Amino acid sequence: MASEIINPRQDEPRADGLDPAFALHRGGKMAVRATVPVRDTADLSLAYTPGVAKVCSAIAERPELVHDYTWKSQVVAVVTDGSAVLGLGDIGPEASLPVMEGKAILFKEFAGVDAVPIALDARDPDEIVETVVRLAPSFGGVNLEDISAPRCFEIERKLQERLDIPVFHDDQHGTAVVTLAALRNAALLTGRGLAELRAVISGAGAAGVAIAKILRGAGIGDITVCDRGGIVSADRQDLNEAKRELAGLTNRAGLTGTLEQAMAGADVFIGVSGGTVPEPLVATMAPDAFVFAMANPDPEIHPEIAARYASVVATGRSDYPNQINNVLAFPGIFEGALRVRASRITESMKLAAAEALAAVIADELSPTHVIPSPFDARVAPAVAAAVAAAARTEGVARR
Repeated sequence: MASEIINPRQDEPRADGLDPAFALHRGGKMAVRATVPVRDTADLSLAYTPGVAKVCSAIAERPELVHDYTWKSQVVAVVTDGSAVLGLGDIGPEASLPVMEGKAILFKEFAGVDAVPIALDARDPDEIVETVVRLAPSFGGVNLEDISAPRCFEIERKLQERLDIPVFHDDQHGTAVVTLAALRNAALLTGRGLAELRAVISGAGAAGVAIAKILRGAGIGDITVCDRGGIVSADRQDLNEAKRELAGLTNRAGLTGTLEQAMAGADVFIGVSGGTVPEPLVATMAPDAFVFAMANPDPEIHPEIAARYASVVATGRSDYPNQINNVLAFPGIFEGALRVRASRITESMKLAAAEALAAVIADELSPTHVIPSPFDARVAPAVAAAVAAAARTEGVARR
């Protein structure tokens, strides 16, 4: 194996008993595997020339056959520019590859979907769009990953306009789907409807914007979004285009000021900012509040503090209950979209994914169990079926 003949430099991070992460990543986390045998001349003549020419000619005459006779219909491009990787920030395309490989193997492990990591050395949104458009004939879908806001909104929108395959920015929509699913179950557990709740979202980046939009689509009572400048409201002059749109969709109560004013009497706190919320602010929330503090590794509100005031607490961490983990959403969403050869992923498909995810454990709810485990084998099939059905209803399915 390659790992047996590579001689690492003396200054290279070493794989040893104290740091097994390097041992696991040595040589990468994925490889290409053939699905047909090439054992002899007969196999070779079918898998490659001359047999392959028949298939190529058939596809040239009937382009839709590419879905039947290549891997296109079951493979996703995982695309990044390395500008907003996890909590590490702008670390560049090469340093982002371990995350993109990880994303690709999660697609395969949880939904049987093949995925290829593609890290682009480009920062201009139009350059990224042009590159992905030119790569698109090889793929059935595009998962955008770890691209900084507000550029990610423009890139996703332009790709959706130019491609007839699903384009999905997981940092936005995967987070939003799982958050909505957890919130549905928390409300169900406490005998409330979404329309009765007022939520505060701390963070108006990619995830915050998408969460606000999906909660609004699901019929939540009201949403107040806060960024570093305070409450995102129409009277502010410092908002970019995405935040101006957000101001028009949220804050029906007309609140102004800071997070302190937003938190008072709120039923739900959703943290996607990485900041820290002081305990006195948490204490001003409504009784039986929900706290979803999802920053990693340090939640905006520590779970032990949140539990003093909230009836349901969720984080982005695996070592606390109720982990808001995108792996609960994106594998099944793409599996469902690819199954019906959807031309796009619509808002209805995202809502259907959230409803299906919540329903997986609707009969098993407790304050520490409002969202399934990532390893619950029921998750991806349920999400995929709901997404496929919604695509057909929406008219974006092609089979």
